[in-house]
Amino acid sequence: MKKDYYRLLIKGGVLSPGELKMIVKPLMEAGLNHISFGSRQDILFATDLSVKDIVFNADVYCIDPHQKEVENIVCSYASTDILANTPWLTGDRYLYILEQFKFQPKLKVNIVDPLQRLVPLFSGHINFIASKHEDYWYCYLQMPNWNSLELYPALIYSWDIATITKSIENLVQEELESIDTLFELINDSIETNNRTIDCPLNNPFQPFPYYEGMNKMSTDKYWLGLYWRNNNYDLPFLLALCELCAQSKIGKICITPWKSFIIKGIPVESKLKWEKCLGNHGINIRHSQLELNWHLPVGDPKALKLKNYLVSKLDSYDISTYGLTIGISMDSSKVIHFTSIVIQRNPPALDQAHLKLRATYNLRFAKNFDPNTRVYITYAMDIDKMELPGLLMELSKQYFQGLDELVEDSEKVIKVANTPQAKPLSDRTVYQCSDCLTVYDQNYGDPSQNIAKNTPFELLAETYHCCLCEAPKSNFKPIQQPRITTN
Repeated sequence: MKKDYYRLLIKGGVLSPGELKMIVKPLMEAGLNHISFGSRQDILFATDLSVKDIVFNADVYCIDPHQKEVENIVCSYASTDILANTPWLTGDRYLYILEQFKFQPKLKVNIVDPLQRLVPLFSGHINFIASKHEDYWYCYLQMPNWNSLELYPALIYSWDIATITKSIENLVQEELESIDTLFELINDSIETNNRTIDCPLNNPFQPFPYYEGMNKMSTDKYWLGLYWRNNNYDLPFLLALCELCAQSKIGKICITPWKSFIIKGIPVESKLKWEKCLGNHGINIRHSQLELNWHLPVGDPKALKLKNYLVSKLDSYDISTYGLTIGISMDSSKVIHFTSIVIQRNPPALDQAHLKLRATYNLRFAKNFDPNTRVYITYAMDIDKMELPGLLMELSKQYFQGLDELVEDSEKVIKVANTPQAKPLSDRTVYQCSDCLTVYDQNYGDPSQNIAKNTPFELLAETYHCCLCEAPKSNFKPIQQPRITTN
């Protein structure tokens, strides 16, 4: 039976060892043995006690299992210094931006670097994605009642992110005609330091990284990624870990959306002490990629059982899933996925005698196996559990066969986006695909379909289609670039 969990909202998934200690100790005193991590970088725990009887000294927000009025902020701080990142986006900048949030958001907020793959880009209602311009961010919005993702028509300054988030939360309660109306209302109500969007978001393809174990960070530092298969993190171990962080003068612990956490900056002279601590507590830090790239609903034993079955089958055939991610969804309602492949369990069916039949599953994969496209293709429907391993092997083979093409296409996008001949997009109309938000700008043309630069959209053949999701020309809608200047 699936449990109900209290949530401790950890802003950006970043907390100090001292804060974690102030969370762990009261839970241990309340008789709990472990905590879990959620997909929005929060801490989860289940208890029969009233949460009012548990006093947390740390500055955290505790949410009832059925409370939906507030959400956690997700950010990719965990990836800085260890994975590919935008050069100007340092760990300090994330912390400064998070510090500006003096309120608890009601909407899901993502603050992410497009060059990393550890934290999903578009799983929030408000998604701030770093641009190539220092301290400026794209903003993609998809409110709970919106059918599509919309691009805010300006780059947002780092120190305006919290203020604009608050304004958006206040305004989306109204019936807004368009994203442009929202933009105008925000600019009328607050002072902002916006910047004109001068090129589309460059989101190059990157395989999913290996994020576990003790890894070299610099000549004298290591980073440690810890993952537990059942997502039940032992409280005495976490308490010992906090003490070890204090001894090693480590200031931050990072929770990831993959039910794991990362500790950066372990001094080389402390490495042996850390390995001894892990060994004393029986911690395995070398799981295969088959284990690490799954995303499961928290506290769902059926999902965990299915994952263990599929991992064992794939492992027995020596199948590689490096770079891929796989999610299991036991909820038939509309959810935002952020994995390359999604296994969705169908609601139980009844036969004529009103007996429950065996569960069936649908299998879907993201366009180009990149979940950031937000376009999913159905591969199989109403299949039995026994058929899943073979189909996953087929998809894995399909992914690796096309991997070089994905990387080459990504490099072409980078080259086009950075061309010095590109003209600014301000005061002009461009055309955007309604499904995947790809922009056709006549200044760039479309090299993937041999469309030359300076070719107006109106002159494109009716057979023209989106280069990303293959939607027809009729699916593109005109959008006006903002006529704004920095304040």
